[in-house]
Amino acid sequence: MSVKTFTLTDLTDYSTRDKLYLAIHGKVYDCTSFIDEHPGGEEVLLDEAARDASESFEDVGHSEEARAMLDDLYVGDLKTDGTEKTSAKPVSSTVPKPISHSSQQESGRLVSWVKSFF
Repeated sequence: MSVKTFTLTDLTDYSTRDKLYLAIHGKVYDCTSFIDEHPGGEEVLLDEAARDASESFEDVGHSEEARAMLDDLYVGDLKTDGTEKTSAKPVSSTVPKPISHSSQQESGRLVSWVKSFF
């Protein structure tokens, strides 16, 4: 059986609540059936539609259980030709600005809240 290949442009056809595919680490997943179950809410998934969601997926810190769930949702591979934009941020040679203490606390609370669902 051959593996179906998608481009980010192809994924625009699968970017609604009724048909949602996400690209994560070079693979494409049909997340339609998971929209109502996603602990972060449907908007989180819909915001990542039609682009490479790898960075956002990793930023949340998904559990091994969440990662294993992807196997059942796999529908194909992501093909990029280098001209399409992904959600990856460009690498900067400058030193990042320090995060304020209150921002660190806020970020930590958000990560803890999200991890409590996984």
